[in-house]
Amino acid sequence: MKTVKTIKEVRQQVREWKREGLSIGLVPTMGCLHEGHKSLIDTAVKENDRVIVSVFVNPIQFGPNEDFKTYPRDIEHDKKLCESSGASMIFNPEPSEMYFENRSTNVEVEGLTEGLCGAKRPGHFRGVCTVVSKLFNIVTPDRAYFGEKDAQQLAVVKRMVRDLNFDVQVVGCPIIREEDGLAKSSRNTYLSKEERQASLVLNKSLKKAKKLLEDGEKDALLVKRVIEQEINKQPLARIDYIEIADSESLRPVKKADESLLIAIAVFIGKTRLIDNFTFRTGEK
Repeated sequence: MKTVKTIKEVRQQVREWKREGLSIGLVPTMGCLHEGHKSLIDTAVKENDRVIVSVFVNPIQFGPNEDFKTYPRDIEHDKKLCESSGASMIFNPEPSEMYFENRSTNVEVEGLTEGLCGAKRPGHFRGVCTVVSKLFNIVTPDRAYFGEKDAQQLAVVKRMVRDLNFDVQVVGCPIIREEDGLAKSSRNTYLSKEERQASLVLNKSLKKAKKLLEDGEKDALLVKRVIEQEINKQPLARIDYIEIADSESLRPVKKADESLLIAIAVFIGKTRLIDNFTFRTGEK
């Protein structure tokens, strides 16, 4: 496995692989890789002849008061995880390699980005779509792998691929959790011991909501209140949003019917964590 820093190197290697008739998988990441990322890489390795993992903390998807400068970075750890998982290449560019100083082009998906994290992080998904579209153009993968923990991101990328006719299959992979239920996240490293324990309230509240839905509850507002009440029991937790939405349009619903996305964002101390599950009527 090799690590490259330039677009030119990636394109040169991809051309060679494609001349050999090899399929290519892409796993876009911001680094500080964990078991959740590893599950994406493992799936990509099974389904493709070669796998490229991008490790790039994308500055244009962070707001002015967000954690771009402090976002965890550990490229040596990332190299070891990627190599042990069977990845073929890490693409680890500098921002100056990815963006011209006088760049004037962005990619934006409307509608799907208006609620959930999009409402709380203006410009975030414009940054995500711009960097992902650039990665698709640079790598030209057959398949690209994204985690279902970032459910809105997955929906937005799928819509972008459809609307702009990118010749790539977007593959969503299940949330990977710690043994106690906390969704794996690079931002978990921010949590103190006390905050780490408090963070379990996210999964606990979602489990209560899922049980209600499984038992036939149709009132989405009631389900939201149950989630809110559970989270508010934890003094270190501060709710950013709780939403029950149609899983395709991501529009909020009042009646829990058809296919739903139940998504939450919660601050534990200063750390913002997200979690979700999807639910289809009649599921157990």
